[in-house]
Amino acid sequence: MTATTENTTASTAVATRDNSPGGMVKSFSADFAMVLPSHIKPETWVRLAQGALKKGKKVKLDDGSTRTELEIAANNNPAVFLSSLLDAARLGLEPGTEQYYLTPRSVKGQLEILGIVGYQGYIELMYRAGAISSVVAECVYANDAFTYKPGVHERPLHDIDWDLADRGALRLVYAYAVMGDGATSKVVVLNRAAILKIKDSSQGANSNYSPWKTHEPAMWLKSAVRQLAKWVPTSSEYMRERLRAAGEVASETAASFASFAPTVDLGEDAYSDESVVDGEIVDDHDHPGGYDPECATCRAQSAAYDQAAAAAS
Repeated sequence: MTATTENTTASTAVATRDNSPGGMVKSFSADFAMVLPSHIKPETWVRLAQGALKKGKKVKLDDGSTRTELEIAANNNPAVFLSSLLDAARLGLEPGTEQYYLTPRSVKGQLEILGIVGYQGYIELMYRAGAISSVVAECVYANDAFTYKPGVHERPLHDIDWDLADRGALRLVYAYAVMGDGATSKVVVLNRAAILKIKDSSQGANSNYSPWKTHEPAMWLKSAVRQLAKWVPTSSEYMRERLRAAGEVASETAASFASFAPTVDLGEDAYSDESVVDGEIVDDHDHPGGYDPECATCRAQSAAYDQAAAAAS
């Protein structure tokens, strides 16, 4: 093959490479497959991610073509886009849904994608742990009747007049889980003031593209469910406990076998001071309730546990 032919072939490959957002998703499908939970088919997840890019407002470009705002945002900053998808994949959540929002936001005058775990994503993580039978999360509107007295009521009493054409403005939101044995978890109740405080601390909340603007009730639900996640096991926390329990069983088994093993004198030189390292395990990340999908440290720890689980299986 001549140099001219090689150059022509390379140029053709570059020209035919699919650099569209959907093409980028496909080209990184192997990376997503590596971090996806085992119960999710990578091919299905990739198709969902590609389809999510086609949703939302469409914009007509200067060349006459039409693209969605998500496609434009993904092209503007592919690294941020792919990072958001990788995050959704590791959590095993469906991108572009209420499990995991893909939201365009304006950064220095151009759109970029912001990935946000939705309330259904938190609920999905709780269900995967296997410790709960159901999750209840509801918004309370001004015309609803709502009563909850901690220590008196096990669960909130929420009465809705379904005949009303307008239930009024959002007033409260609550969430709780029913555990596998029928017991009720901690009940989380947030009022408007608490929600507004959460919203003010949320990245990009004031953007016109933010789910706080486009899906406000869902974000109220997400705020309550996220607080509930601190009190209910999630999949990553559950995996950590399984690994810990497995380690304890292995240690006990080894100890029981050791009691039957003969004693062997290896001599004074069997051990060297150089082979002994003193140390302690330090966990300086004190996160109430365990795993939080929006906490970077929790995610890093979870990834390490997932790798350990994969190696042990």
